Amino acid sequence: MTSTSLITFFLILALSLSTLPIPSFSELCNPQDKQVLLKLKNQLGNPTQLVSWDSSTDCCNPTWQGVTCDEYNKTYRIIILSLSDLNLPKLCPIPSSIGNLPFLQILEIRNIPNLVGPIPLAITNLTKLNYLYITHTNISSSIPEFISRIQTIVTINFSYNKLSGELPSSLSQLPNLVGISFNDNFLSGTIPESYGSFSNLFTSITLERNQLSGNIPATLAKLNLSFVDLSSNRFEGDASVFFGSEKNTQQIILAKNKLAFDLGKVELSSNLNTLDIRNNYIYGKLPEGLTALKYLHKLNVSYNNLCGEIPQGGNLQRFDVYSYQHNKCLCGSPLPSCKT
Repeated sequence: MTSTSLITFFLILALSLSTLPIPSFSELCNPQDKQVLLKLKNQLGNPTQLVSWDSSTDCCNPTWQGVTCDEYNKTYRIIILSLSDLNLPKLCPIPSSIGNLPFLQILEIRNIPNLVGPIPLAITNLTKLNYLYITHTNISSSIPEFISRIQTIVTINFSYNKLSGELPSSLSQLPNLVGISFNDNFLSGTIPESYGSFSNLFTSITLERNQLSGNIPATLAKLNLSFVDLSSNRFEGDASVFFGSEKNTQQIILAKNKLAFDLGKVELSSNLNTLDIRNNYIYGKLPEGLTALKYLHKLNVSYNNLCGEIPQGGNLQRFDVYSYQHNKCLCGSPLPSCKT
């Protein structure tokens, strides 16, 4: 080979090498985490909203939608994954590969109509998970008992799905659980007795718009709940367990059930700002303590069996007639005056 040919050969070789992708040694993203995300994207049908998940870029780059790496501790492992508003090309279950992100602390799956099927067992591999939100999807089946294996869980929100079956009794075994929200599903059965054994951290339970029924366990009186919403179910009997002057309760929403207890005998939290018990069979008088509530801004006791004069004072006369109407013999402003 002549010297001219040799030079030409090396020029061609150099040009061809220059067109090859050069591996980046400056990527912060953990390579295993990155591969999991790329697999997850593929299993979801490569939705257009995840076009930023590009194998040629660093997954710790802010351009990767919904992905957050741990920069504070400089591990650069993925700690937050938010899959929201994805237009999946076909019906798809939650991929089990999502359980292969061992440092994940927050998992949010929201507003994905084509997401179907049960909650996968692989989610129990997320042993550092604190916040689990799966909302506004079409996942179905029951809320699995195995959720209680994730001992780090702080908050669970499975609202606006198609979950059915009974409430898992084992949730009370979660030592750090602060609250659960299972609104707008097809859950049935009763509230487990074990829910009275939630830790002192537990402050919120919202179960509105399901098909839950039966009596509310007396064990729940042990809880110091800030937020309670059991509305639009089929609960019966006594719900006075949620009241108490020693509690920090801010909202009690029990509307549209079949509850029946003497409201006049309950004591009220001084922090109560919302009381909605409409459309039940609740009887007795309105508690005088309502007049002392400084923060009360929502009250509805309509469509019950309440009697007696509405206490005068506080914020009670700021509510209109619709807050008190259709009771057995409730009277006084803003309703017609009581007969003497």
